[in-house]
Amino acid sequence: MATKKRKPAPARKKTAARAVKKAPAKARATVQPVGPCLWFDNEAEAAAKFYVSVFRKGKIKQVSRYPDAGQEIHHRPAGSVLTVDFELNGTPFMALNGGPMPQFKFNEGISFVVTCANQKEVDYYWERLGEGGDPRAQQCGWLKDKFGVSWQIVPEGMIRMLKDYKSPRTVRAFTAMMEMKKLDIAALEAAYAGQ
Repeated sequence: MATKKRKPAPARKKTAARAVKKAPAKARATVQPVGPCLWFDNEAEAAAKFYVSVFRKGKIKQVSRYPDAGQEIHHRPAGSVLTVDFELNGTPFMALNGGPMPQFKFNEGISFVVTCANQKEVDYYWERLGEGGDPRAQQCGWLKDKFGVSWQIVPEGMIRMLKDYKSPRTVRAFTAMMEMKKLDIAALEAAYAGQ
């Protein structure tokens, strides 16, 4: 009995996924969280302590200090605070005492958004983060704290209210927001509903 010859399987096309050989699991880098480093003249530790006192899930993780080496460059006494690693609600932050640098000042180009579940949270974060800050910098839910860092204190419903820029509801809510300093959820919802 004669056997049939099998046709060779068609050649597989090389895809990018197959072309890249995966590294062994042990060699792969772990995913690291991304967080900001805030440059202070000398206030890194005070700022970190303040921020962790504001956020329920805030904690200081580590303080590193300047060594004797490099004093001709950094001009800091050995043992003074270099960096403070801290965490706010699971987000890593670093505060650095880098010294006075006129070009390294905080501004509204970078701000931290605190999303709030209700008006009680909006009020709490507005009051706590705003204490000692510049009242002239307060507008549309934005504020500056006493260290000059900008924050946005935002109710979670804002995304829903502002998602359709052509909607009259969105226009009303946006117009109401533009008149506010601290955001008022009830007033925003009323404007959104046309009341």
